[in-house]
Amino acid sequence: MASLSADAIVCAVRAHGEHGAIVRALTQDAGLVAGYVRGGRSTRMRPILMSGNLVALELRARTEEQLAGATAELLTSRAPLLAEPLPSAAIDWVTSVTAAILPESQPYPALYSALSAVLDAIGAASSARQWAAALARYELLLLAELGFGLDLDECVATGSASNLAFVSPKSGSAVSVGAAAGYEDRLFRLPAFLRGADTPPSMGDVLDGLVITGHFLDRDLLDGRNRDLLSVRERLIDRLGRAVA
Repeated sequence: MASLSADAIVCAVRAHGEHGAIVRALTQDAGLVAGYVRGGRSTRMRPILMSGNLVALELRARTEEQLAGATAELLTSRAPLLAEPLPSAAIDWVTSVTAAILPESQPYPALYSALSAVLDAIGAASSARQWAAALARYELLLLAELGFGLDLDECVATGSASNLAFVSPKSGSAVSVGAAAGYEDRLFRLPAFLRGADTPPSMGDVLDGLVITGHFLDRDLLDGRNRDLLSVRERLIDRLGRAVA
């Protein structure tokens, strides 16, 4: 990709040199891309290059191997949300994990649409429960898109699609009530919303869902190595838990 012009969601910004910044952003057709923004740390550019913002991104590079030069114009600002602790923590996590685990220049249109929906939900939802459920579904989709999808359609032990109530932390598969008898304390509780149920989940359901997705993100995609990134998620979950209490 020597050049690109696309709407993009800013996912990570890192200082480079005295005044510049390297931005990593998710596009619909080109996936995660990176570019150097001259003056990216300036007073004018800092409000544009904020995680979660939607920008019109232009990338230009002489070769495929060269880091592209980038320019960005603001389309949608999420800056007001970053002033609120809980939405700010959610945006920090969802954009950071996207930047950390997606390979560059591989299209993931479903993830682009889902990330846009999560950010919109954070801005529009009247309660954290609504956007936190969207966040859990996004994490579930991340796992699936990167080849670590969970099998929540039928019981791993019986093959039945009825009475699915748990998830195995080893296989990532659903377990029915009957098959789980005597082993409940070794399994994750499976909230119905992760299987696409229309009933709005309680905050307890959402937190149960985030326990599941967090376990498999850590094990299969982050491999327990990126503690700084995981600490961002832990702070978010702690804040969500306190919001319920």
